Amino acid sequence: MNNPRNIKIKDYSYSLPDERIAKYPIARRDQSKLLIYNKGEISHTVFSNIASLLPEHGLMVFNNTRVIQARMHFRKETGALIEVFLLEPHVPADYEQMFQTHGECEWLCLIGNMKKWKEGTLKREINIGEQAVKLSAEHIGTKGTSQIVRLTWNADTVSFAEILDACGELPIPPYLNRVTEESDKTTYQTVYSKIKGSVAAPTAGLHFTEDVLASIDARGIEREELTLHVGAGTFRPVKAEMISGHDMHTEYISVTRHTISRLIAYEGKAIAVGTTSVRTLESLYYIGCHILQHQDNVTDNDLHVKQWEPYEEAERPSTLNALQAIIDYLDKNGLSVLHASTQIIIAPGYRYRIANRLITNFHQPQSTLLLLVSAFIGDSWHEVYQYALDNGFRFLSYGDSSMLIP
Repeated sequence: MNNPRNIKIKDYSYSLPDERIAKYPIARRDQSKLLIYNKGEISHTVFSNIASLLPEHGLMVFNNTRVIQARMHFRKETGALIEVFLLEPHVPADYEQMFQTHGECEWLCLIGNMKKWKEGTLKREINIGEQAVKLSAEHIGTKGTSQIVRLTWNADTVSFAEILDACGELPIPPYLNRVTEESDKTTYQTVYSKIKGSVAAPTAGLHFTEDVLASIDARGIEREELTLHVGAGTFRPVKAEMISGHDMHTEYISVTRHTISRLIAYEGKAIAVGTTSVRTLESLYYIGCHILQHQDNVTDNDLHVKQWEPYEEAERPSTLNALQAIIDYLDKNGLSVLHASTQIIIAPGYRYRIANRLITNFHQPQSTLLLLVSAFIGDSWHEVYQYALDNGFRFLSYGDSSMLIP
C-alpha cells in the first residue's frame, strides 16, 4: 500500500469562489442537485431521484448523530463576551450520561476571547419553563489543545440537555460567515438524527427527506445506522505542507451488533452516506484486526484506530473475518453496542474495505475530506469538481451532493 505521508496538500486545491458556497439550504432538501460519478462517467440529476440510481437490495449506512447547541456565551462584569464551545464530554465522559446529568458537569472546550478570562467564575441566568436557573462556568485546567470547563447550575431537576436547549447556540460552519438563525435548528439536522453529540452535521444526510427514505425502502435497500459524533476538527484546515505534518482529531463511534451482523450478511460491503459513515465503517475493519490480534486481552487501545495504521505493512485478515471478530468480542462481553474511537486518515493510497459507494457533498480545498474523496475515485476528483463548478452546483455544508461509484 502506498504511504500518503509525503502527499503535498497544495495538490488537492481548487478555486472556490465565495459565491459558490451555499450560505443557506434550498427550500426543499431533496430538490438539491446530485452529481453522479460512475466509473469515469459524470452526469447529474435531482437528489429526489437517488433511489432509482441505487442497486436493488443493497445495504445503505447512515450516521444518526445529532448536532448539539454547543456554543455558550457568558458576559463578564467588565462587559467582555466569552464563548465556551463544547467539544466533548469530560466528566461524565459518556455522551448519553452527560446530557442526563444534573447540577454539574465538565466539558473539553475551546474558549473564545480567552485572554479576557484569566480567572474567576462566569455566570448567567437562564429561564427554563417557569424556572430561573443560575448557570456558572469555571475554567479548571487544560487537556491537550482543549480547555476543561466545569459547568454548574442551581436546579437539581434540570438536566444538562435542558440547559443546552435553553442557552446553547447551534454551531453552523465558520465559512458561512453569518450568525446562527432559528431556521438552522431544523435545516442543519438530518431528518433521521437521533443521538446528541456532534458539533457539526453529517452534511451528506441533509438532502434526505422522509419521501426519499421511503423510495429507498421501496427499492428493497436495507438501511442501517451508526453513530460518529463529528468534532470541530472536521473544519480544521491542513496547515502543514505535507500530510505527515497533520494530526487527525479523535472522533467517537458507536455501532450496534445488529448493524455489524448486517454488514456481514452483505459480504462486508455498504453504500456509505457521508464521509463520517465512511470513516466509521472503515475503522470497524481495523478494530476487528486488533481484536483478532489480541483475542484474549482486548484493551481500550484495541478499540481505537490510529491515524497512520492503515498504511503500515502487515498481514491483514479478510473484511468478513474482521467484522466477525467484533461480533465475537461483543458476545463474549455481553455487549450489544461497540463503543470505540478513530483518528483514521483516508488519503490516496488507502484501500477501501467496506464502503463501495459514497454519497457526499463538495468539500473545501486542501481538506482531509477532499483527500478521502480522492482515495475513493483517484485523480478523477478534479473532473468531478470542475463539472460541479461548470454546472452551477452549490458547495460545502448547505450545498449540493454527489454519488461516487469507483
